[in-house]
Amino acid sequence: MREHMGAAAPDRRAGRKIMVAMMALAALAMGQAMFTTTGVIAAGAANSGDPIRGKTLFEKRCGGCHSLDTDKEGPRLRNVYGRKAGSIATFKYSDSLKAATHTWDAALLNKWLTDTESVVPDNNMDFHVPSADERADIIAFLRVSGGN
Repeated sequence: MREHMGAAAPDRRAGRKIMVAMMALAALAMGQAMFTTTGVIAAGAANSGDPIRGKTLFEKRCGGCHSLDTDKEGPRLRNVYGRKAGSIATFKYSDSLKAATHTWDAALLNKWLTDTESVVPDNNMDFHVPSADERADIIAFLRVSGGN
């Protein structure tokens, strides 16, 4: 009986190793599946951008028209992540943005920063960020600056 039990132990170890390898492969596949073709993680998933780089990019690329806490040429952007489009009462939005029913999330902000007209036609923002990595970083910064 001892000989029989001794032979079963290596089989169980081999089975465990295979199970661990399969779980690791499944986790890798799920991680890859979460990424969209633009390099941004799909909405609802973990953040893919770097908020520290995003702060620098926000100041450089967006700061001329936007700030986090005051309205400028564009509306303030603190807490934009999760906010309904066109909803800051103190800012004069285009009619199309006032009428929009969107709520800003990672996917929508990515689309907006790629081509604003594809999200809300006839808006007043004529700007885009061509780099998917830079968009992801700016979105990560906007998310964390609002506590999300």
